[in-house]
Amino acid sequence: MITIYHNNRCSKSRCALQELEKSGKEFEVVYYLDTPPNVAELTAIVAKLGIKPLALIRKGEQVFIDNYKGKTLTDAEWIEAMVKHPILIERPIVISGDQAVIARPTEKIQEILG
Repeated sequence: MITIYHNNRCSKSRCALQELEKSGKEFEVVYYLDTPPNVAELTAIVAKLGIKPLALIRKGEQVFIDNYKGKTLTDAEWIEAMVKHPILIERPIVISGDQAVIARPTEKIQEILG
């Protein structure tokens, strides 16, 4: 099953959702601003992406600028920050099994769709 962590206000996220719809493959949409991942889920997502938690942070968000800019946090602390403020999570994230991509640019979704 394919899962997309989606923010409908984001044009890149909407494009990724359209690509999934066109693929004809079954998928689940997680509106992560309404139902944010918990620490364990986000830790698993970061592991599937093969990145450090800091690389998943949206550094242009006001929450980041006001609360985290210039700070050095541990990986666990960055995970906690994203759980507390899901707007900080880069999007869209598309997951299939043990594979995951941040679909920016949208073409990266092909790595999941094959």
